[in-house]
Order: sequence, then C-alpha cells, then structure tokens
Amino acid sequence: MRDGRPLLNFKSARVKQPPQHLADMTMDERVEAVKEMGLPAFRAKQISTHYFSHYVTDTEAMTDLPKDKRAEIQERFFPHLLTEVRRLRTENGDTIKFLWRLFDGALVESVLMRYRNRVTLCVSSQCGCGMNCPFCATGQQGLTRNMSTAEIVEQVIRANQVIAAGELAEAPKSDMPGAGEAALGAEADDDDQAGESAFDAEATATSANGPERVSNIVFMGMGEPLANYKRVMNAVRRFVGPAPDGLGMSARRITISTVGLVPGINKLAAEDIPVTFALSLHAPDDELRDEMIPVNTRWKADEAIDAAYNYYQVTGRRVSIEYALIKDMNDHAWRAELLAKKLNARGRGWVHVNPIPLNPTPGSVWTASEPEVADEFVRRLIDQGIPTTIRDTRGSDIDGACGQLAAAD
Repeated sequence: MRDGRPLLNFKSARVKQPPQHLADMTMDERVEAVKEMGLPAFRAKQISTHYFSHYVTDTEAMTDLPKDKRAEIQERFFPHLLTEVRRLRTENGDTIKFLWRLFDGALVESVLMRYRNRVTLCVSSQCGCGMNCPFCATGQQGLTRNMSTAEIVEQVIRANQVIAAGELAEAPKSDMPGAGEAALGAEADDDDQAGESAFDAEATATSANGPERVSNIVFMGMGEPLANYKRVMNAVRRFVGPAPDGLGMSARRITISTVGLVPGINKLAAEDIPVTFALSLHAPDDELRDEMIPVNTRWKADEAIDAAYNYYQVTGRRVSIEYALIKDMNDHAWRAELLAKKLNARGRGWVHVNPIPLNPTPGSVWTASEPEVADEFVRRLIDQGIPTTIRDTRGSDIDGACGQLAAAD
C-alpha cells in the first residue's frame, strides 16, 4: 500500500523461466533445433504432429522417431512443465479444476468446462496477479512471475489429454435454450462468446479430424494477460497456427480478458488475430472503479472503454464487457443507466455486457447481488438497447469460477 492505495505490479521479478519447450518455438526454430541434434528437418514436423495433433508428450510413444534419439528429443523438446497437484470435479463432472505445480514450485490453476456444444478451458497466464483487485482471490496473492508460452500451451494439451481419456462428463443431450433467451438477458452458458451465437459451425468441440478437444480458450484464469503480453500472444499463435505448427483453433474461439491496460488493448487490436476481447469493467464511474480496479488510477474508465471501442473498430469483433455484480457496491440501477449511456455514446451493436454475480472468496466482506437487484440491473441495460446476458457461474462449488482461483496447495 502507498498513501492508502494498493500498489500495482505490471512486471514480474526477474526470475528463472522454465527450460525451452517445443511450444516455445516457431516451426523454423524447431527445424533448427533438430538439425543441431543431427536429425533431418522433417523430424521437426513429425515431433510437432505428435504434440499438437495427438497431444503426446512421451517420445517413447513416438514410434516413428529413431529409437536411439528419443531420450535426447525428450530432453530437448519436452522438459516437464506442469505437475498435477490436485483435481476437483463438480458433482455432475462437467467442470474440472486443475492445480498445477510449475518447475519452480509456483502454483497455478486452470478450469475445464463442458457446455452443450463446446468445451472451454480457462487458462492462467501468470503465477498470481499484480493488479490487486480486492474482490478477486488471485489479485490478493500478488504477482510471482509471468508464465512461459509453453506453460500456457501445456494447460490446453493436458486438458485435451483428459478429454481424450473420457474424464470429462459427456455433453447433455437436450438442454437447448428457448428462442431469444440471450436477448432477454436470461442466464446462459455463452460466457466466452461475447454474446454471439454459440450454435455456429465453429463452436463445436471437435477438431478437423473428429476427436473431441478443447474448442474454446478464455484467458480468465490467474493473472492479467496483457501484463504478460509477448508470451500470451505467442501462446495464441500456437493455438491458431495450423497443424503441425499449432493446434489449428479458430481465433474467434479465444477470449483475452483485461482489467483495462489501455496500451495493451490497442496493441492487441493491431495484431490482426481476431480473438474475442473482454474488458473487465465492473464499474462505469471512476470514483468507484478506482477502489475496485486499482489500475483505473492509471487509465480511467472512459479510456478503457475507448480502447475497447477501438478494438471493435479495427477488428470488427464485438467486445464483451464483464461486470461482477456486488451487493450494495456496484449493482445500483443508476450505474446500469450510466454504463448504458457510456456504451451507447460510442455507437450501437459493438458491445455485449456480461454481468455475473460475485463469486465468494474466503474472508471477503463482499457478496453477490440479490437476484431481484441483478434482474433490475440487466433490465435497465436491455431497455437502453444493450445486449446483456447474465454469465454462468460454472465451477463456484469447487472454487473454480471467476475471481476464485487462488492456487492453494
């Protein structure tokens, strides 16, 4: 704290990063690495295919590689990055939270969620978080270090292994929502779609070759993604790169969320990678947002909203506004009116608001809004023409919902 305000930390301490992994490398770099081992260039493609297409990390199972080189390939390309410490499942098995120990002992979490027509993984991008938001369990931990590109990618690979092993519950057979449900602001599971239809061809949870896998990735786990910009974007490139360069996912199925690092938002807009962008706003007025989101003391609410609108203008991708509804804190009807006014002032059709009742965290004095208050908040937004959907609180019973990730051993 300084002068009664929480300190922000945008850069992790200079700490040792894990050994270089296949997922840290471009294909050209992989080719150079195999050549340095005395292997022909085509081996880089073979190794990459095993990892990104079949999720294999044990070279002894890569039987098309020279047997006498497998141990060396294992050491060079597949250093052990994530050790599973604990796994928690919801009662019906549609959500799994993983606790991972990294090479240096740091702990992070990721959450795998089954929806009716897709599988979403919430990934972490930092060990802890330096943004210090008081209602978020991760924010109260402080920042230990940035995660490497491969540590981010490995969360997806390990999740795909779990899916392939049949350890995630099957998709429900018949829980299609009624027509127009999202437009009415009813609770929906389309939290990572920024209000877009979840029923198009890209939303399915299968790869081009058929096997089920993670279809959607949300950077809403531990950490502020834009504070680890370079490694996060390298991970995104591995996600969207066509096999065997990467996983061959649709960029539209990847959501990057930020509390409002304006330079990072503008940089993201210029990337020419059409990911879904989400701004965690949580308050439309600076007086309250300064207290809730300490980064607001550097970039004000209107600056963050302007940057979000610029993202829409540059990419054509509708933006999601995340808004944790906290009882007697930010859930007032007048704040809904102010939020709608600010969003509509920049145009129509560019944004979708996702309110979510605050998920409880240990020792917090704050709690979720009363249902009738949340309903009124949503109604005010919809009446002003703002598409609004109350977010699903998936995983709250295993402390796996938004704001609950604390990586406790």
